[in-house]
Amino acid sequence: MSSDAPAPETRQEVRRRRVMYIPGYDPVPPRKYRERYRTQSARQAELSGYAVEIGPKRGDGRFGWSVTGRIEGAETTAEVEVMYWADIVRGSMDQSIAGTYGQLARTAWAYIGSGALFRLMRLRKGPVIAALYPVVVLLLQLVLAGLLGFVAYTVLLATAFYAVITATGGPVPAPLDLALLALAAIAGVVAALAFLRWCRRRDHVLAWYLMHDYAFSAQHGGAYPPAQEARMAEFADRIAAALATEVDEVLIVGHSSGAYIAVSILADLIRDGRVPPGGPALSLLTLGHVVPMVSFLPRATRLRADLACLSARDELTWVDVTAPGDGCAFALCDPVAVSGVAPEGKRWPLVLSAAFSRTLKPATWSGLRWRLFELHFQYLNAFDNLPGTPGDYDYFRITAGPLTLASRFATRKPSASRIERPVNRHTGQAA
Repeated sequence: MSSDAPAPETRQEVRRRRVMYIPGYDPVPPRKYRERYRTQSARQAELSGYAVEIGPKRGDGRFGWSVTGRIEGAETTAEVEVMYWADIVRGSMDQSIAGTYGQLARTAWAYIGSGALFRLMRLRKGPVIAALYPVVVLLLQLVLAGLLGFVAYTVLLATAFYAVITATGGPVPAPLDLALLALAAIAGVVAALAFLRWCRRRDHVLAWYLMHDYAFSAQHGGAYPPAQEARMAEFADRIAAALATEVDEVLIVGHSSGAYIAVSILADLIRDGRVPPGGPALSLLTLGHVVPMVSFLPRATRLRADLACLSARDELTWVDVTAPGDGCAFALCDPVAVSGVAPEGKRWPLVLSAAFSRTLKPATWSGLRWRLFELHFQYLNAFDNLPGTPGDYDYFRITAGPLTLASRFATRKPSASRIERPVNRHTGQAA
């Protein structure tokens, strides 16, 4: 365990903080995030030699918890709120089997027909493979269902014909022949559908879940669905209200799909003049982003405009953290630059690597390497091999420590291996 004794130069910029966490496309209830924070903060505190205590929420947020951090020689309190949209996620996942395969066809066309898929492959192959994975698995399951249905049809038809011929001693009469064919066909369809229902219900390989995820992002060609826009407006009101309270920092954390949602919300707040001058420090931390999966689509004009807007503003600090080991994220891809909308005077984001292969012990890294879904959540977990140098990525120091996001990473340079080349074919922005 490393020592965390306060250094003489330790300063406390943050005594009270509001943390607004925006999840990605995830149907789980907010308590799952509270439990992850509770267990992982305790583990990181033990590893790093500081203290974090979790308590019930004290604010007016619908879902959340309170945190007291004794870190770097200072005590900081925080209210963490989960910005809830899991109900929208669950609603979008409530699809029939036929509806899901319809989603597959429409989503594949959205990316292939627009040319986005081939552009995305020039950035990172990992998330593109992750996007193709549910397509391949669902098509394979469809083929297997067809084979199972054909076997059921053939076996039932042969058995029925044999029984009739044995009983009558002659050929099967024409009306009965047609009836047996129809009965066998129905049995084949039922068997195929039963297999697909079983695959959807079990879904241990997460293929159906991921298919709904990509379909949700692509259903309007990159534009936000109306239900999502409405919920984002509610989130904006919550953040604006937090900025009007007596806290030292309002920290917005956007994970996975939540990263681009956070970008659009903050761009709206700034454009609408709802970030008060002289108010709390406004900070944006994006983790494991998948921005290009949306910004590369033709109708993502709103998101591209929001990326360009936010990247040049001085009302906030924006730090983006990804890791090459996360196969579900566009690791070290500057979301503004690769989307082809970097304006003159671009300031943000500061692109950093969580460097899983360095910040996790070899045994831990080896055990996680092929658990792709858990790796995508590692940003919210403890790291058991942090070097302990200033500017290391530590989710719990960021959310419960005494420094603002800007100060914590003030001396960090962007990752030397970041990708900034503009790759997007579609660069139009909403007026």
